[in-house]
Amino acid sequence: MAPKSWQSKPGVRRYRDKRPVASRTRFRASAAHAIDGPAVLYGWHTVKAALENPARRIRRLLATENAARRLADDGVPLPVKPELVRPDVIDARLGPDAVHQGLLAEADPLSAPRVTELKPDGIVLVLDQITDPHNVGAILRSAAAFAVGAIVTTARHSPEATGVLAKSASGALELVPLVTVQNLARGLEELRQRAFLLVGLDSGGEADLADVTLRAPLALVLGAEGKGLRQLTKATCDRLARIDVPGEIKSLNVSNAAALALYVASRRLRG
Repeated sequence: MAPKSWQSKPGVRRYRDKRPVASRTRFRASAAHAIDGPAVLYGWHTVKAALENPARRIRRLLATENAARRLADDGVPLPVKPELVRPDVIDARLGPDAVHQGLLAEADPLSAPRVTELKPDGIVLVLDQITDPHNVGAILRSAAAFAVGAIVTTARHSPEATGVLAKSASGALELVPLVTVQNLARGLEELRQRAFLLVGLDSGGEADLADVTLRAPLALVLGAEGKGLRQLTKATCDRLARIDVPGEIKSLNVSNAAALALYVASRRLRG
């Protein structure tokens, strides 16, 4: 057990980590990437949303005095007592470039439905080996804004729902279920059996998404930047559509493409 020093205060535990920085860094890496380990959540919106989510089990909460005061002022429920720390303690856990705003939580991963349990209505997003956690987090944020029912991704070649992804999602991880499948083509077939229309976004699509006949339930399938959709994924989709833009740059970051596709599809389905 690493040595710790505690100072009692009513309702709050004060914590100071005395481990060497190298030791703390090794712990951070293993915690952030272990499949069966806790989800590491940091940043105001991310941690606040997790604390307010009754389905999320919080194991531990580190907070600076200012962050703890802000949580109290906002009336955020605290399922565990926060451990008051200096900002550099959280920096040592996450690295100097992480914008944690004085909050870090360790939590159990959220449970998610299976593909066969998704409601056959609205829109779901399907991600074909998108590995950048910043992109997946940004896609989650757009998905929450457009009331997407779920995001379907693969167990391999996709980032875990922790750390950078959770921070980039800015609380959306608590709102949009992440459904993991072992085989994406099989997952798409299961969506089709549930009456989903499968539309893959591809630069070589036969028509602009705005001109494609869409219906609910709808699954929009996005591929990784550079590689795009894999061949089997394309073959499994019902339609392939592109996003036409008027400017000189014709390609979009995948998270921007997701937001634009959701805007177009949502308007088409409402109309």
